[in-house]
Amino acid sequence: MKMTTEEAFVKSLQRHGIQHAFGIIGSAMMPISDIFPRAGITFWDCAHEGSAGMMADGYTRATGKMSMMIAQNGPGITNFVTAVKTAYWNHTPLLLVTPQAANKTIGQGGFQEVEQMKLFEDMVCYQEEVRDPSRVVEVLTRVISQAKRLSGPAQLNIPRDMWTQIVDIEITNPIEFEPSSGGTNSVAEAAAILSSAKNPVILNGAGVVLSKGGIQASKDLAERLSAPVCVGYQHNDAFPGNHPLFAGPLGYNGSKAGMQLIKDADVVLCLGTRLNPFSTLPGYGMEYWPTNAKIIQVDINPDRIGLTKKVTVGIVGDAAKVAQGIISQLADDAGDAGRNEREAHIAKTKSAWAQELTSMTDENDDPGTNWNERARAAKPDWMSPRMAWRAIQAALPREAIISSDIGNNCAIGNAYPDFDTGRKYLAPGLFGPCGYGLPAVAGAKIGCPDVPVVGFSGDGAFGIAVNELTAIGRGEWPAMTQVVFRNYQWGAEKRNSTLWFDDNFVGTELDEGVSYAGIANACGLKGVVARTQDELTAALNQAVKDQMENGITTLIEAMINQELGDPFRRDAMKKPVEVAGISADDMVEQTV
Repeated sequence: MKMTTEEAFVKSLQRHGIQHAFGIIGSAMMPISDIFPRAGITFWDCAHEGSAGMMADGYTRATGKMSMMIAQNGPGITNFVTAVKTAYWNHTPLLLVTPQAANKTIGQGGFQEVEQMKLFEDMVCYQEEVRDPSRVVEVLTRVISQAKRLSGPAQLNIPRDMWTQIVDIEITNPIEFEPSSGGTNSVAEAAAILSSAKNPVILNGAGVVLSKGGIQASKDLAERLSAPVCVGYQHNDAFPGNHPLFAGPLGYNGSKAGMQLIKDADVVLCLGTRLNPFSTLPGYGMEYWPTNAKIIQVDINPDRIGLTKKVTVGIVGDAAKVAQGIISQLADDAGDAGRNEREAHIAKTKSAWAQELTSMTDENDDPGTNWNERARAAKPDWMSPRMAWRAIQAALPREAIISSDIGNNCAIGNAYPDFDTGRKYLAPGLFGPCGYGLPAVAGAKIGCPDVPVVGFSGDGAFGIAVNELTAIGRGEWPAMTQVVFRNYQWGAEKRNSTLWFDDNFVGTELDEGVSYAGIANACGLKGVVARTQDELTAALNQAVKDQMENGITTLIEAMINQELGDPFRRDAMKKPVEVAGISADDMVEQTV
């Protein structure tokens, strides 16, 4: 059938059900963006391409539906880099379309030219370039299928002079892959090991959320074995929080109960997780990874099995199907040994941690430091970060989708939220970009308009995404809620400075003359300042009501003291030693 390349491209997007694109308008994409409205594709024009990519990530993670990132060739595309790598480590299947400079002039260093394939080769799970107009559908179909198969962003690079060509082409159906149930022998071996386990523990990762029926399958397996279920760092929604076997998140500021329970495990089933080293760092002064336990690791990507931990059995497969396969091969008496005692121990450990968490108000100083003590004394009437999180928990709807930025105050909140279902917790993941909180919930709200969404960011991280306030207030954008923890500092870096650099706070302080609530008001949104727990709870209650009933987007500026939680990088930093010495007297003035 005769059609233009842009018609073929858009018809192929339609065949794959891709209804949303995120980016900033540019001439290199106008041949296709011009026909988006007629095709039923909504283009969300953001303030910055980096935020646009994180909106796409949030949309797809919240809905399970693929979305598209697209912008102007060159600088528009380079602005996607951080967002794409974030989506890669969030295992988010996204379509990255990168219009390229024209074939006619490429290599001459022309306007807005850059090597876009080289730029993203470490950022995507798959990439391919359209080399002839007649291949536009073929390449697009393959890129989309690879994004889904490998569960990550995939790149289609297309020189801009490929558009507006007339081709005779067929619109092909999507390429679908059936998820693997794992190797026959490896699943049987895993079932045998779990059948004889005395203290089995299940560790759920992102793969459980991404897998159709993954959470239910892990729940069925946990109940069969009476095994506690931990979740990986920033994956609090990978198991129902109200389930008696849920032990909470591991990693930074996670669940002490989960750490205590996995410490005593004789078998750990790592379900849909690559076991990133940061996710299993010591917490609360406890080395909890069970070095003598048998480890069963399940992942769709064989390259990630055994990458960080010694593995007894590796299974390449879909989390749900593998868990179901294990259940079908368990011995009749699997889990019976010590079942009652194990269940009682789980309940007791969880209860003790819940009481301890409820009583935690202030952050501890390391021996030899006293920043947190000074911070409390400097602002005795201000909320601590944990006071703020307790106020938030009192108002946060159970069904809400939330996002968490990277940073000290968001990390302090790691142990607090839990969820009844998956696709509810959007965190920046192990690439760890600042500025994720607001765009992620914006994307989630676009995909789930009937669900309340609340984003969380520290004030440093929010500064990277604050320009999106100029975009999301337009009439076509849905209402949302954003909470900014306002303590006027880059907290994670400042905490490192207190521990290793003698309070030499280089680049850690923020402008106290800036009001994010004021900026929100100036952008036509609603900005609110909350100074107490009661004010914060009331503000969040009202903001959610306004979001769902009145179509009002609210930014809540939660004023907190400068207490700082445990440093991020105890694993990677140490006290520096001065040898040669540094003096400003050695500075040489440049000659120009």
